[in-house]
Amino acid sequence: MGLDLEYIDSQTALDEDEKEGLLIKSISTRAELDEFEQQNIERAIAWTMKKRFKVKEILTEDFVRKLHKKMFDQTWRWAGEFRKSNKNIGVDKFRIGIELKYLLDDCLFWIENKSFDEDEIAIRFKHRMVHIHPFPNGNGRHSRLIADVLAEHGFDKPVFSWGSGQLAPKSELRSNYLQALFAADKDNYSPLIKFARR
Repeated sequence: MGLDLEYIDSQTALDEDEKEGLLIKSISTRAELDEFEQQNIERAIAWTMKKRFKVKEILTEDFVRKLHKKMFDQTWRWAGEFRKSNKNIGVDKFRIGIELKYLLDDCLFWIENKSFDEDEIAIRFKHRMVHIHPFPNGNGRHSRLIADVLAEHGFDKPVFSWGSGQLAPKSELRSNYLQALFAADKDNYSPLIKFARR
Protein backbone atom coordinates (compact mmCIF):
# COMPACT_ATOMS: atom_id res chain seq x y z
CA MET A 1 0.00 0.00 0.00
CA GLY A 2 3.00 2.27 0.09
CA LEU A 3 2.85 3.14 3.79
CA ASP A 4 5.86 4.95 5.27
CA LEU A 5 7.70 2.33 7.33
CA GLU A 6 9.49 4.96 9.44
CA TYR A 7 6.29 5.59 11.37
CA ILE A 8 5.45 3.56 14.45
CA ASP A 9 2.57 1.25 13.42
CA SER A 10 -0.10 3.14 15.35
CA GLN A 11 1.19 6.44 13.97
CA THR A 12 1.35 5.26 10.38
CA ALA A 13 -0.04 7.93 8.09
CA LEU A 14 -2.97 6.89 5.94
CA ASP A 15 -2.32 7.11 2.21
CA GLU A 16 -4.76 8.81 -0.17
CA ASP A 17 -6.38 5.52 -1.26
CA GLU A 18 -7.06 4.63 2.36
CA LYS A 19 -8.65 8.04 3.02
CA GLU A 20 -11.13 7.70 0.15
CA GLY A 21 -14.63 7.39 1.55
CA LEU A 22 -13.55 8.44 5.05
CA LEU A 23 -16.31 10.47 6.70
CA ILE A 24 -14.08 12.13 9.32
CA LYS A 25 -11.50 14.12 7.38
CA SER A 26 -9.43 14.93 10.49
CA ILE A 27 -8.34 11.27 10.80
CA SER A 28 -4.76 11.06 9.59
CA THR A 29 -3.18 8.01 11.27
CA ARG A 30 -3.94 4.31 11.54
CA ALA A 31 -4.38 4.64 15.34
CA GLU A 32 -7.00 7.39 14.95
CA LEU A 33 -8.82 5.33 12.32
CA ASP A 34 -8.73 2.22 14.54
CA GLU A 35 -10.20 4.21 17.43
CA PHE A 36 -13.09 5.62 15.37
CA GLU A 37 -13.81 2.23 13.82
CA GLN A 38 -13.79 0.52 17.22
CA GLN A 39 -16.32 3.03 18.60
CA ASN A 40 -18.49 2.41 15.54
CA ILE A 41 -18.21 -1.38 15.98
CA GLU A 42 -19.16 -1.14 19.64
CA ARG A 43 -22.37 0.66 18.63
CA ALA A 44 -23.06 -2.18 16.16
CA ILE A 45 -22.52 -4.79 18.88
CA ALA A 46 -24.98 -2.91 21.11
CA TRP A 47 -27.48 -2.95 18.21
CA THR A 48 -27.14 -6.75 17.91
CA MET A 49 -27.97 -7.06 21.61
CA LYS A 50 -31.19 -5.02 21.44
CA LYS A 51 -33.32 -7.63 19.70
CA ARG A 52 -33.35 -11.30 18.77
CA PHE A 53 -32.57 -12.17 15.18
CA LYS A 54 -33.84 -15.41 13.66
CA VAL A 55 -31.55 -17.62 11.60
CA LYS A 56 -33.52 -16.94 8.42
CA GLU A 57 -33.09 -13.20 9.04
CA ILE A 58 -29.34 -13.45 9.71
CA LEU A 59 -28.76 -15.55 6.60
CA THR A 60 -29.84 -12.87 4.12
CA GLU A 61 -27.88 -10.44 1.99
CA ASP A 62 -29.86 -7.63 3.62
CA PHE A 63 -28.63 -8.60 7.11
CA VAL A 64 -25.03 -9.10 5.92
CA ARG A 65 -25.03 -5.58 4.44
CA LYS A 66 -26.93 -4.02 7.36
CA LEU A 67 -24.49 -5.42 9.92
CA HIS A 68 -21.49 -4.05 7.99
CA LYS A 69 -23.24 -0.69 7.66
CA LYS A 70 -23.94 -0.57 11.42
CA MET A 71 -20.28 -1.42 12.08
CA PHE A 72 -18.79 1.31 9.88
CA ASP A 73 -21.50 3.91 9.05
CA GLN A 74 -19.94 6.61 11.23
CA THR A 75 -16.52 6.09 9.63
CA TRP A 76 -16.87 5.12 5.95
CA ARG A 77 -19.19 6.44 3.22
CA TRP A 78 -19.25 2.99 1.59
CA ALA A 79 -20.29 1.08 4.76
CA GLY A 80 -22.61 -1.78 3.82
CA GLU A 81 -21.82 -1.55 0.10
CA PHE A 82 -20.08 -4.35 -1.78
CA ARG A 83 -16.63 -3.51 -3.10
CA LYS A 84 -16.42 -2.20 -6.65
CA SER A 85 -12.86 -3.31 -7.34
CA ASN A 86 -10.91 -6.54 -7.15
CA LYS A 87 -8.43 -7.05 -4.32
CA ASN A 88 -5.60 -9.48 -3.70
CA ILE A 89 -8.10 -11.51 -1.65
CA GLY A 90 -11.70 -12.41 -2.34
CA VAL A 91 -13.79 -13.42 -5.29
CA ASP A 92 -14.13 -11.31 -8.42
CA LYS A 93 -16.23 -8.20 -7.67
CA PHE A 94 -18.90 -9.37 -10.13
CA ARG A 95 -19.30 -12.68 -8.25
CA ILE A 96 -19.81 -11.24 -4.75
CA GLY A 97 -23.63 -11.40 -4.80
CA ILE A 98 -23.66 -14.88 -6.33
CA GLU A 99 -21.05 -16.35 -3.96
CA LEU A 100 -22.76 -14.76 -0.97
CA LYS A 101 -26.10 -16.31 -2.01
CA TYR A 102 -24.40 -19.72 -2.27
CA LEU A 103 -22.91 -19.26 1.21
CA LEU A 104 -26.20 -18.18 2.78
CA ASP A 105 -28.04 -21.14 1.20
CA ASP A 106 -25.26 -23.56 2.19
CA CYS A 107 -25.31 -22.35 5.79
CA LEU A 108 -29.09 -22.76 6.00
CA PHE A 109 -28.68 -26.30 4.61
CA TRP A 110 -25.96 -27.11 7.19
CA ILE A 111 -28.25 -25.95 9.99
CA GLU A 112 -31.38 -27.72 8.75
CA ASN A 113 -29.49 -30.98 8.15
CA LYS A 114 -27.16 -30.76 11.15
CA SER A 115 -24.24 -31.22 8.74
CA PHE A 116 -21.75 -30.00 11.39
CA ASP A 117 -21.98 -29.03 15.03
CA GLU A 118 -23.13 -25.46 15.67
CA ASP A 119 -19.69 -23.98 16.37
CA GLU A 120 -18.33 -25.46 13.16
CA ILE A 121 -21.27 -24.09 11.17
CA ALA A 122 -20.64 -20.57 12.49
CA ILE A 123 -16.88 -20.87 11.86
CA ARG A 124 -17.34 -22.27 8.34
CA PHE A 125 -19.74 -19.41 7.65
CA LYS A 126 -17.22 -16.84 8.96
CA HIS A 127 -14.37 -18.38 6.98
CA ARG A 128 -16.24 -18.39 3.69
CA MET A 129 -17.46 -14.85 4.29
CA VAL A 130 -13.83 -13.70 4.51
CA HIS A 131 -12.98 -15.72 1.40
CA ILE A 132 -15.71 -13.86 -0.51
CA HIS A 133 -14.46 -10.55 0.96
CA PRO A 134 -17.60 -8.62 0.00
CA PHE A 135 -16.65 -5.19 1.34
CA PRO A 136 -13.78 -2.77 0.62
CA ASN A 137 -12.56 -3.13 4.22
CA GLY A 138 -13.57 -4.56 7.60
CA ASN A 139 -14.27 -8.07 6.28
CA GLY A 140 -12.45 -9.92 9.07
CA ARG A 141 -14.16 -7.96 11.84
CA HIS A 142 -17.52 -8.25 10.06
CA SER A 143 -17.16 -12.02 9.61
CA ARG A 144 -16.30 -12.47 13.30
CA LEU A 145 -19.28 -10.39 14.44
CA ILE A 146 -21.74 -12.14 12.13
CA ALA A 147 -20.44 -15.51 13.40
CA ASP A 148 -21.07 -14.22 16.94
CA VAL A 149 -24.61 -13.19 15.97
CA LEU A 150 -25.24 -16.62 14.45
CA ALA A 151 -23.88 -18.39 17.54
CA GLU A 152 -25.81 -16.24 20.01
CA HIS A 153 -29.08 -15.65 18.20
CA GLY A 154 -29.22 -18.72 15.98
CA PHE A 155 -27.81 -21.34 18.32
CA ASP A 156 -28.34 -19.83 21.82
CA LYS A 157 -24.62 -20.19 22.51
CA PRO A 158 -22.15 -17.67 23.92
CA VAL A 159 -20.35 -15.44 21.45
CA PHE A 160 -16.85 -16.54 20.48
CA SER A 161 -13.84 -15.27 22.43
CA TRP A 162 -11.64 -15.03 19.29
CA GLY A 163 -8.54 -15.87 21.30
CA SER A 164 -9.54 -13.64 24.24
CA GLY A 165 -7.52 -10.63 23.16
CA GLN A 166 -6.83 -7.96 20.57
CA LEU A 167 -5.86 -9.25 17.14
CA ALA A 168 -3.29 -6.48 16.75
CA PRO A 169 -0.93 -6.66 13.77
CA LYS A 170 2.34 -8.50 14.46
CA SER A 171 1.04 -9.96 17.74
CA GLU A 172 1.40 -13.64 18.65
CA LEU A 173 -2.39 -13.85 18.97
CA ARG A 174 -2.84 -12.60 15.40
CA SER A 175 -0.19 -15.02 14.18
CA ASN A 176 -2.10 -17.90 15.82
CA TYR A 177 -5.33 -16.63 14.27
CA LEU A 178 -3.77 -16.48 10.79
CA GLN A 179 -2.36 -19.99 11.17
CA ALA A 180 -5.85 -21.22 12.10
CA LEU A 181 -7.27 -19.44 9.03
CA PHE A 182 -4.64 -21.08 6.79
CA ALA A 183 -5.61 -24.48 8.21
CA ALA A 184 -9.27 -23.71 7.45
CA ASP A 185 -8.22 -22.84 3.89
CA LYS A 186 -7.16 -26.51 3.68
CA ASP A 187 -10.53 -27.67 5.06
CA ASN A 188 -9.21 -28.23 8.60
CA TYR A 189 -11.52 -26.13 10.79
CA SER A 190 -10.45 -27.55 14.16
CA PRO A 191 -7.70 -24.98 14.87
CA LEU A 192 -10.02 -22.07 14.02
CA ILE A 193 -12.84 -23.46 16.18
CA LYS A 194 -10.37 -24.00 19.03
CA PHE A 195 -9.00 -20.47 18.62
CA ALA A 196 -12.50 -18.96 18.48
CA ARG A 197 -13.54 -20.70 21.72
CA ARG A 198 -10.19 -20.15 23.51
